[in-house]
Amino acid sequence: MEYVYAAMLLHSAGKEITEAGITKILKASGVEVNEARAKALVAALEDINIDDAIATAAVAPAAAAPGAAPAGEAPAAEEAAPAEEEEEPSEEEALAGLGSLFG
Repeated sequence: MEYVYAAMLLHSAGKEITEAGITKILKASGVEVNEARAKALVAALEDINIDDAIATAAVAPAAAAPGAAPAGEAPAAEEAAPAEEEEEPSEEEALAGLGSLFG
């Protein structure tokens, strides 16, 4: 993920996305750089319009909202009822659940 963040940082700064640029950013942040991953990312982004990808990604989650009725349709009676509030587990319950992961 840090490789993608480095590429986004270069893009937002108006710099060319290169292996050297990604490597420099990652090293400056203390990440051990895998040259093959940097090279693969640069190759993958070569034909991508990042501005379009960001604009599309920002819209996609809203369009895929679960339980959303298509435009022009009224929600069913079951869907119109307010959802019940779920109680948050106490800190002790959360820790007990976490402890079960480590047996």
